[in-house]
Amino acid sequence: MVKTQANPARVLIINDDAFELATMSASLRLHSTNIVGEASNMLIAENLFRSLQPEVVMIDLQFSGEEAIGLLQRFRKIDPKLGIVITTSCPDLRLFGLLERNIPKGSRIILKRSVSDLSIITFALAECLGSAQDGSAMKWISLHSTIHANSFLTILNEFTDIQIETLRLVAQGMSNSEIARVRFVSEKSVEQIVARIAQHLSITPDRSKNLRVILTGEYFKWLGAPRH
Repeated sequence: MVKTQANPARVLIINDDAFELATMSASLRLHSTNIVGEASNMLIAENLFRSLQPEVVMIDLQFSGEEAIGLLQRFRKIDPKLGIVITTSCPDLRLFGLLERNIPKGSRIILKRSVSDLSIITFALAECLGSAQDGSAMKWISLHSTIHANSFLTILNEFTDIQIETLRLVAQGMSNSEIARVRFVSEKSVEQIVARIAQHLSITPDRSKNLRVILTGEYFKWLGAPRH
């Protein structure tokens, strides 16, 4: 489906950062994007989606991570043709506890640091229309081409899914024994995984510093925190 300038697609923007939400909406409107609604939380997003019936939803993945994807999945059940654009500061969605199969089909994902101008976003908003029904997989967008997440070539590419998940659980404040119970492995295995994570991140052992605090800082750095 292609929308013309005279009949642009109806877009709902969802972002829990008030400043980013306001500036992005205003900027896109100046670029003739038909922004029909703005939501800063889940409740407002659901209400606006049902009342405004947008054709495209653009959501920031810092917006509660897994909950944001759950919200998009509910929207797709209501409107199977819904176009989806996801923006994120994180180059590896596994840090949110997400795998590619969790992302709605046809979604277009934009890494914020790759946005040199709004043409990237307007391109993604146009391209996502109709992509849900053709069954295509999610795609990362950079400039006017699609790219794979691994093209960002970050150190995170060296991590296994298990290591990423362990790092995420450490950042949530779980102890090795708690992680071992959740993952049904031995505490020793968790200790070894944590050691490998530290090695990958080039963290030198230092008894004067709390390794878990350092790892948590690394996790949130890659996630895109802190936010204003």
